[in-house]
Amino acid sequence: MNLIFLMAPQSGAGGGSMISTLIMFAAIFAIFYFMIIRPQQKRQKERDKMLNEIQKGDKVVTNSGMHGVIAGIEDKTYLVDFGNNIKIKFDKAAIGSVIK
Repeated sequence: MNLIFLMAPQSGAGGGSMISTLIMFAAIFAIFYFMIIRPQQKRQKERDKMLNEIQKGDKVVTNSGMHGVIAGIEDKTYLVDFGNNIKIKFDKAAIGSVIK
């Protein structure tokens, strides 16, 4: 007879499990936000700032690994001088880093 009482569902357990499920989803969202979304947004802001601060004469490395010097700046492109009178126009997104 004691087994029947142990296996019988309790009437108040439904509401408590719903709240705990919502708390669990909120905790998972918070973990994703602070570990994935927020750091990515911070990196994107730093990259945008770097691209906007590039000036003529800065040494840069493109995403393809080519090293050069900024020879000209336009709205959406940079003219990069690679030496020996070789100048190539790159999109702003193609600049990987600025060498100080």
